[in-house]
Amino acid sequence: MSYLEKINTPKDLKRLNVFELSKLATEIRLFLIEKISHTGGHLASNLGVVELTLALHYVFNCPIDKFIWDVGHQSYVHKILTGRKNKFDSLRQYHGMSGFPKTHESIYDCFDVGHSSTSISAALGFCISRDLNNEKYSVISIIGDGSMTGGLAYEALNNAGKKNTNIIVILNDNQMSISENVGALSKHLSDLRSQPLYLNTKEDINNMLEKIPLVGDNLKKLIGKTKGSIKYFIYPNIIFEQLGFKYIGPIDGHNIEKLIQVLSSSKKMSGPILIHVKTIKGKGYEKAENAPTKFHGTEAFDIDTGLALQTKIWDSYSDVFGKTILKLATENKKIIAITAAMPNGVGLSQFKEKYPKRVIDVGIAEEHAVTFAAGIAKNNFIPVVAIYSSFLQRAYDQILHDVCIQNLHVIFAIDRSGIVGSDGETHQGLFDISFLSHIPNMTIMAPKNKFEMISMIEFAVDYSGPIAIRYPRGSASRILRQFNEKIILGKSEIINSGEKFVLVSFGSMADEMLEVFTKFKNENINPGFINARFAKPIDKETIVELNKYDYVFTAEENVKSGGFSQNLSASAKELNLPIKNLFAFALPDEFVEQGTRPELLLKYKMDPENIYCRIKKIMSGDNKND
Repeated sequence: MSYLEKINTPKDLKRLNVFELSKLATEIRLFLIEKISHTGGHLASNLGVVELTLALHYVFNCPIDKFIWDVGHQSYVHKILTGRKNKFDSLRQYHGMSGFPKTHESIYDCFDVGHSSTSISAALGFCISRDLNNEKYSVISIIGDGSMTGGLAYEALNNAGKKNTNIIVILNDNQMSISENVGALSKHLSDLRSQPLYLNTKEDINNMLEKIPLVGDNLKKLIGKTKGSIKYFIYPNIIFEQLGFKYIGPIDGHNIEKLIQVLSSSKKMSGPILIHVKTIKGKGYEKAENAPTKFHGTEAFDIDTGLALQTKIWDSYSDVFGKTILKLATENKKIIAITAAMPNGVGLSQFKEKYPKRVIDVGIAEEHAVTFAAGIAKNNFIPVVAIYSSFLQRAYDQILHDVCIQNLHVIFAIDRSGIVGSDGETHQGLFDISFLSHIPNMTIMAPKNKFEMISMIEFAVDYSGPIAIRYPRGSASRILRQFNEKIILGKSEIINSGEKFVLVSFGSMADEMLEVFTKFKNENINPGFINARFAKPIDKETIVELNKYDYVFTAEENVKSGGFSQNLSASAKELNLPIKNLFAFALPDEFVEQGTRPELLLKYKMDPENIYCRIKKIMSGDNKND
């Protein structure tokens, strides 16, 4: 029987010796590579934390002691050790095991996560409430160096250092986030890595001194008084010490024996402690070590070649954005692209290669990205902020306060809008219309296909105020290519002037509504079909056109509350042209679980067949549940 087969709870782990733990680490890596090659998932980050996770569970007593994983995409090993290894065939699948810690999934997960830089704040919350309850347990935040580029992490460090409670922060330093790390912190950590002089713990110093005959004890007393001075002589600017943390490291994150020693010592220490652990992202699988960005979040792949099993056929919307903005930037030197640690993910790789000074990666710092863009716009440049929809939520205040109040020309390229899929609730882009549309001066567009996407980017560059283009993950649609009218502010595109009822699609739902339209046409029924284009503003001409019909059916990939259909209804009322029979196909006002887009559209009855059947019922006079 393998070591992995024997491990069902962390208690089983504690029966092993260091040699056996090393063997287990090898088995876990093989297990991860095999399982993720079938399901897809976050491979490189998990291969890098195998020994660290083993050491944590070996030393601490989870779930009494609390482990809070920043972002959480490196929690697979934790899941293996806490009774979930038999669920890995369902990883990130519809109704399957989440790729992130989930409190409803296991008592060993104490906090739901999914976004970056949150773990120290959450851990400090546990610590303060623990102290108020006079409880005794350890709280450990595990955060990557990429997540440390987020300002929230420093707000938490500053607060924790001042509170002086018992908290352990483990900085998992693999010199990588999703893309290459940027900023002063990255350089600071690089400096720390290159300095082998700093002895890691008080125990290290004591053990060394005890070996010196006759004078060892006296030196121990002296060094106890001067340890801080020596440390600052070696490292005059350890940022973590300045914030009130005892700094330990850097430690080899793949040396289990050393990790156990350091964690055991830290468990006995008081006050805030930061342990700097060096790891290799993708360790144990050469292809992931050589291409950690590619294997950060991977689809199913062939283990021998490392190649994805599904061949990409068409450009994604991210590709279309990247190619178009590069072309426009070649013609217009005022265009500057901004990304928050994801130049590859949002399609800016070629732009960055050709114009490195005009693509600025600010790290995982969406709030800074937006206000930074506002400053650029104020100086008569054209900043294009490319961020995933679920991450742009973090910069709401900056969009409102720093961009829209000043009515600045900042372009928001909102990638991954709508249903994203396997990453689940924290990553679904279902709220951007709602949180943007009620901000004065903001304009919101969404393309029906690749060609309209290009036209909208061109329109946005020539615009004069805050403007957002939202578009989905995946291959860019090529439907209705023959319809490509010029983009005019607020105006919809009429695909078909029909009778009695009209189908109105916004953005990515055009494919589904086209199928519905075709079903009716095949029955010799002639509905209207309109591509809305704008969620804000919606002009009078569009509303007058809609009022020609007895029934209006809209479809959007956003929650219903505050979405396109509600904006449409509100605009119509303001113009004293209320739409009497308006029915919206939108996501419910809830957090949407993981699953493929077709699976989730079917669940919420937004697939073409369900939309078609519902419209038929309504047209026959059955308006229940609408």
